[in-house]
Amino acid sequence: MFGTKWEMSGVDVCEFGGQLLELMWLTVCYRDIMADKDCIKPVEDDLVDETDLNYKAPEKKSLQEIQELDKDDESLIKYKQALLGKPPAAVDPNAPNVQVTQMSLMCDEAPGPITMDLTGNVALLKEQTFVLKEGVTYRVKITFKVNKDIVSGLRYVQNTVRKGIPVDKETHMVGSYGPRAEAYEFLTPPEEAPKGMMVRGQYHIKSWFTDDDKSNHLRWEWNLVIKKEWKE
Repeated sequence: MFGTKWEMSGVDVCEFGGQLLELMWLTVCYRDIMADKDCIKPVEDDLVDETDLNYKAPEKKSLQEIQELDKDDESLIKYKQALLGKPPAAVDPNAPNVQVTQMSLMCDEAPGPITMDLTGNVALLKEQTFVLKEGVTYRVKITFKVNKDIVSGLRYVQNTVRKGIPVDKETHMVGSYGPRAEAYEFLTPPEEAPKGMMVRGQYHIKSWFTDDDKSNHLRWEWNLVIKKEWKE
């Protein structure tokens, strides 16, 4: 979520002017730290930087077109069935092609599940705050369904802001998926939560699920607090 390990030397903010020093540090140091990361730069807006992904979208084909290709080749038919899986038996015609249903912060040290339901009114998530202990290793898991047709180049994108200052942007390539009855799960690589007094506090995060067609399947906002301990 923060993309890199941040460690502070334990400087006492109060000794140097309290919140004034903190705001100066947020403005200067955060940007210096984030500028050193590979393929991630400080964020000024919600746009996805396609050049960072080094990815060229393939020619789009519908599920029916793929099923019609080489339909007399029995071995290829079996391969496509194994690759695409069993399609949903019945789908609500009004349902979107891609449904993002849940997001979780996976951490073995957490005292309980850190999960947000994305099937209801996601606007309510802006009023909730999730806690993460500093220095722990965690992963983000996103659960989603593909209902009708193949979706190409799914991405999970998030922008992180603290006290109005953008501090991080991440884009994770999720991949291309065909419709099936079961939900898919995507896990980000392990990351270490930032550590130290200067990075403790609340962060506001904007997340969204998009694809090669730049369709925004879901956008939501939520809050994360980095604490010294899970419960203080």
